[in-house]
Amino acid sequence: MILHRIVDYSHILMKQAVKNGDIVIDGTCGNGHDTLLLAELVGGGGHVYAFDIQSEAVRKTRDRLSAEKVLDQTTVIHDSHGKVEDYIPEKHKGNVQAAIFNLGYLPGSDKSVVTTPDETIASVTNVLSSLKKGGLVVLVVYHGHPGGSEEKDALLEYVTSLNQKEYHVLNYGFINQKRTPPFILAIEKH
Repeated sequence: MILHRIVDYSHILMKQAVKNGDIVIDGTCGNGHDTLLLAELVGGGGHVYAFDIQSEAVRKTRDRLSAEKVLDQTTVIHDSHGKVEDYIPEKHKGNVQAAIFNLGYLPGSDKSVVTTPDETIASVTNVLSSLKKGGLVVLVVYHGHPGGSEEKDALLEYVTSLNQKEYHVLNYGFINQKRTPPFILAIEKH
C-alpha cells in the first residue's frame, strides 16, 4: 500500500524525527506500543517520558518495556499528559525532539475514560514550548466516541491558529471511510 494506515504513518513520522540520544514524550502510553518504539529509537543515550492516567496502562507499558529491556531509558508516569510540564526536568525543557499522542480511550478498557480538549491542548502547548527546532509532535486523533468530536474540533481550531512562521501543521487522514476514521495532526517546529 502506498498510502500508509494512520498508526503506521505515525510511526514512520517518529522514525524520521527521532534518533539515538533524543528526549521524547509519549503523552498517552496506553498498551506501550508507541513507548516501546520511542525507547528503541532513543537508545540508551536518550530518554522517553510516557504518561497515562490509567494504572492498567502504566502497568502494561512497564511490563512491555521491561520484557524488551528498554525500561532504563524510560520514565512511565501515572498522571495526565496535561501535567507534562511538571515532570520534564529543566535540563530537558527546550530539548524535546518529538512527542506522540493517541487521543481517545484505551482499547479494551473503560470507554468513559477519555482524553479531553482542555488537557490535550494544555499538554500540546507545554510540549511545543519544550520542543527543539526541527522537533515534531504527532497527534493521532480518534474521535468516534462521546466527547471525541469536541476534542477534534478544539484541536483543529488550536493547530490552525499556530503561527505559520513557527510551525508547519499537517493533517493526514482518509476522507472516504465510513464512521469516524482517525486522522493525524503533525506539528513541526521550525
